Amino acid sequence: MENKKFYVTTPIYYPSGKFHIGTAYATTLADTIKRYKQLRGYNAYFLTGLDEHGQKIQTVAQKCNQEPQAYVDQMAEICQTLWREMDISYDDFIRTTEPRHEAAVDKIVEKFLVNDDIYKGKYEGWYCMPCETYFTQTQLVDGKCPDCGREVKLMQEESYFFNMKKYQDWLIKFYEENPDFIVPVSRKNEIFSNFIKPGLEDLCISRTTFDWGIKMKNDPKHVLYVWVDALTNYITALGYGSDDDSLFQKYWPADLHIVGKEIIRFHGIYWPIFLKALGLALPKKIYAHSWLVMKDGKMSKSKGNVIYPETLIERYGLDSLKYYLLRTMQFATDSVFTPEDFVDRYNFDLCNDLGNLLNRTIGMMNKYFEGNIPTEFAEKNEVDEELEKFTLNEIAEFEKNMDELYLANSLSNVWKIISRTNKYIDETAPWILAKEENKEKLKSVMFHLAENLRKIAVLLKPFMNETAEKMLAQLGLNAKELKTWNSLNSYTQIPQNTKVAEKGEPLFMRKDREEEIEFIQNAMKV
Repeated sequence: MENKKFYVTTPIYYPSGKFHIGTAYATTLADTIKRYKQLRGYNAYFLTGLDEHGQKIQTVAQKCNQEPQAYVDQMAEICQTLWREMDISYDDFIRTTEPRHEAAVDKIVEKFLVNDDIYKGKYEGWYCMPCETYFTQTQLVDGKCPDCGREVKLMQEESYFFNMKKYQDWLIKFYEENPDFIVPVSRKNEIFSNFIKPGLEDLCISRTTFDWGIKMKNDPKHVLYVWVDALTNYITALGYGSDDDSLFQKYWPADLHIVGKEIIRFHGIYWPIFLKALGLALPKKIYAHSWLVMKDGKMSKSKGNVIYPETLIERYGLDSLKYYLLRTMQFATDSVFTPEDFVDRYNFDLCNDLGNLLNRTIGMMNKYFEGNIPTEFAEKNEVDEELEKFTLNEIAEFEKNMDELYLANSLSNVWKIISRTNKYIDETAPWILAKEENKEKLKSVMFHLAENLRKIAVLLKPFMNETAEKMLAQLGLNAKELKTWNSLNSYTQIPQNTKVAEKGEPLFMRKDREEEIEFIQNAMKV
């Protein structure tokens, strides 16, 4: 499996404002999947970036008294600073204002023109500027944008169109033959029923009422409209259309596009058709994740209900935020952020369950064996064997859930191991074994505690790498071979003469519940 590739992408984000924890979730999700695939031996490649063109960016820049390029340069630095703070391990950060992207898009549009996939016409429709999308009258909801609920404006202008109707029969057949192309299936059913089956409309791909974008070479008064420019980032970042397309040859097709549910229509209709028109393979899977919302709906500055990742990282640590996002967000349904839930997960899951398990084990290892992890003992008894069987079963379930993108369930598998290991301490009562001088049994207990903690740390590495490394360091288990996926399969990994830290350092410091809830509530209002 060492040479097997895995290419994962996030949507390229629109930098019209500061990123909240919902945006941080999508990027953390992709990063976690990449790290998991690497743990499994894949050659993984992770792309993220920014969609920097369009009327909305031009308008926001004007309000800030900046040129659009200066504005997006500033926003790109803010974005990359956040991803560094969040230890996001992306391999490339694509910006649609980069020459490498613009040059490739020129060639893509030229190919569309040569193949008669695009034509000039006039467009009239209801335009939502925040979504940069045109809608027909029937697509509006109560006269407003069906995606964001904002006001729309009736507009007419000369435009170039992509001939979507030309590919409708092919797209229907493709979905019939590839029912798992989009997950969850509810997202696929939504676009299939509402947009594909009723009949595709040709897609407006250029605008003349603003000029912040890639100008069409054959007709420079036209600026490419968002989706041809934005969606193609997944291949232009790999060098498609350039003199060096080695990354494209190596990693395309993408194994997984991660997008928000609000843009699945564009990824599930336009993107496959663009690729078909270019004669390229389609991505293997698109995951349209749900939203992280507040009790009163979507996060909104005007509502005073936005929470930013930097706020939570500074007070609770990076891994606390990552754990919360990945444990809370469900596969197919929206999840609700509340200060109460965040603080409770921090105190109970991280401080009590995980942190105390490590501290108790380190303390007992030093008390009973002068810090040495015993690796030789008499035969295991029934309690030991039951713990091993339970743990290995949960690891198998963890793997299955990760491969099916149920990351919250995978973390649940880890916490089941943590809970079972804590229960094992109560069942075996090491303090009684020490009093009774039952040394062989005590050795087995301490070995199994150390080995389970090692397994827990390895499983947590894709999610909470810093925490996992701290755990392994305190256990004295820093060797690379003890951190591999294959090392999880047995209970024979810890080498002799392994010594734990002299004193366990708390992984997370428990906090006052009411005080922390008040802190987060106040932070949401800023």
